[in-house]
Amino acid sequence: MNTGPVHGTWEPRPAARWEDAYLSGNGRHGTLAFGDPDDERVIVTHHTLVRPNGGEHARPPELAAELPALQDRLLAGELTAAETFTDGRDLQWVQPFHPAFQIRLRRPAPDREPRTYRRSVDFTTGEATAECPGWRSRVFVSRAEDVVVQRIDTPDLDVCLDHRLPGAPHGLAVGQGAVLTPDGALLTLRVRYPGSDRAYTGVTLIAVTGGRTTLTPPGLRITGADSVLLLTRVLRHPGAPNPGAWTADASGAAVPNADTLTAGPPTAAEPDALAHARALGDLIPAGEDPYARLLADHIARHRTAYERVTLDLDADAAERTLPGSELLGRPESPALLERLFAAGRYHLLSASGMLPPRLVGLWTGDWNTAWSGAFTTDANLNLQTASAAAAALPEVTAAQAALIHRQLGDWAENARAVFGARGVVAPTHTDGESGFTYHFSREYPLHLWTAGADWLLKPLVDHDETRGEQDPRTAHALAQVALFYEDFLTRTDEHGHLVVVPSYSPENRPANASWGAVDAAMDLSAARHALRTAAAYHPDRADGWRALADRLPPHRINADGALAEWARPGLDDTYDHRHLSHLYGVWPLDEITPYDTPDLATAAHRALELRGAENDSAHGHLHHALVAARLRDAERVAHALGQVLKGDFFHASLMSAHYPDRNVYNADAAHALPAVLIEMLVQSTPDRLVLLPALPTACPSGRLLGVRTRFGAELDLTWSPHEATAVLRPTRTHRVELRTSSGARVLDLVAGEDHVLTLRT
Repeated sequence: MNTGPVHGTWEPRPAARWEDAYLSGNGRHGTLAFGDPDDERVIVTHHTLVRPNGGEHARPPELAAELPALQDRLLAGELTAAETFTDGRDLQWVQPFHPAFQIRLRRPAPDREPRTYRRSVDFTTGEATAECPGWRSRVFVSRAEDVVVQRIDTPDLDVCLDHRLPGAPHGLAVGQGAVLTPDGALLTLRVRYPGSDRAYTGVTLIAVTGGRTTLTPPGLRITGADSVLLLTRVLRHPGAPNPGAWTADASGAAVPNADTLTAGPPTAAEPDALAHARALGDLIPAGEDPYARLLADHIARHRTAYERVTLDLDADAAERTLPGSELLGRPESPALLERLFAAGRYHLLSASGMLPPRLVGLWTGDWNTAWSGAFTTDANLNLQTASAAAAALPEVTAAQAALIHRQLGDWAENARAVFGARGVVAPTHTDGESGFTYHFSREYPLHLWTAGADWLLKPLVDHDETRGEQDPRTAHALAQVALFYEDFLTRTDEHGHLVVVPSYSPENRPANASWGAVDAAMDLSAARHALRTAAAYHPDRADGWRALADRLPPHRINADGALAEWARPGLDDTYDHRHLSHLYGVWPLDEITPYDTPDLATAAHRALELRGAENDSAHGHLHHALVAARLRDAERVAHALGQVLKGDFFHASLMSAHYPDRNVYNADAAHALPAVLIEMLVQSTPDRLVLLPALPTACPSGRLLGVRTRFGAELDLTWSPHEATAVLRPTRTHRVELRTSSGARVLDLVAGEDHVLTLRT
């Protein structure tokens, strides 16, 4: 009997590497659980934890006075002119994301006998479990109470908080405290960064049922217990002059610097650990199982979001039961696609809250995160969040909106400092604190990228279209983008078209010129879209902004018949590159489609054919798949997916890597894959529905349930080799065009009335 997809994954052995640890998160706190019954480690992370490196003080370069001269030189044909458009600074990375600490749980007398073992993670609850005879560990991160909750069922246990993780810098000032409480103990860990007044504190309240608790600095020992409950929070704050009773020696080990077990009274600069312990204690209800109560409160929020959309590919029942690591060895299995869809949805939701997912989502076990574990906005962030609107995850869009609105003032400073303009310009990298543009170099002139604000706001616009209401904050941000273009778009070419100069196509360069150029296709698409979208949100200013958009030059088709990455004649394409910035008009925009602009769509398809994979980045392959799906090329979608599925990009945790052979922990593939699968099956605009545009032959039948469309209808799609059925549940009355392999027809949808479509496939 086919029981449907498995909403979780499991392994028959503990994780040996932190990359294989099972993940939980609530968009603030995150955990990585190894599941070792003799030496369990749970790494705790928090979205706010970034290590000071000078980026906290960096500001955008003051270059506006030099902009007119640069524009003159670029328009005169000086192909390398932009290389001198700098204030001479060295490349400054944003503050790197890092883990807080690991909770260590050791059994004093490990059982060395062979035994049955299983660790698993339930995507519907967010609970990671490990169990064997004499041991059971369960951990989740509560969306309701913003706390890491862990229960251990074993009689004897040593517990401590350990900051010693790979890459931890020397010179960390570490203070640890351990005090007994009537029901167990309180552990604290205070860490101040070297050469900085910034710090963070971990607080773990331990409630022990039965047994005896004694202090074993810097931790404690529990004997004869029935169960142990741990509640943990992390707080970022200014540092204290003296971090407390413990410090780190040259090897990074904690050593005492006073004959005391507590870190002493808090200063005005740091949080009161006892006050936070009392707050954690208030979460433990009298007369109830506290773990069960906290889990139920969390599930009420988490499961509701996770279960809104499901994918069933009629996979083999036996393959659905396989451990994740074994299933990954079957890259052509529909069961693998089902599980990766579910895992990607789970991880994306778990990483999104106060901020959207970083390059590493919300998780790392190493202080040396690649590319600072930042929010890389010129491709990666939007690829990760691409499924949010269609997959009914407004929590993800809200997290991206939070990042944008928090930094809008910094974006305005970028526009002023670099371009001498009103409005806003987004950075290509941010640590979540600063939105200033300061990460750039000669080879990466990222300060020239003007398309970022429109690119980052596109998911917010999609969300507004899906729900049928315009968010006033999005309207304000769009107006700021339009103001920038009013001031920036002042130069014209010999045809009277406005010129985007300087212009940058992330992270590529023309074959015969430098990186900073003129009229990159992405910049043209972004400017047009931003101005027209701002006009739709602001009817009183619409005429002027639409007129400005209409003066931009058209896209260029090059001698190879491909959509040129730079519309400026004389700039030659560089085809072998991981980014597909010039195809922004195809995906996620609707500027270029097979239905409305067939000639441009053909040129875009040719550009896709010519594009190389360069360094085999996962985001490049899946970006390729998303564009191919919009162009109805199922074979190309399947090939791009196959590059990832067959390239060993996924860890046993079902979190992904940036490169093949699980090289460099990175969330791009894990989070973007659900969007690819949805785009293969369903696409929508405010006025169009496209069904089964790029269905691979490997998925001949299945069900996609709960998808949201941008014209305000929920959709359930069922398909087989011979026919498909779509059930639309509109929330507003609207006429849309239906596109299938059979052609086009009109649908008149009425709010509240189900509309059933039966199609031949």
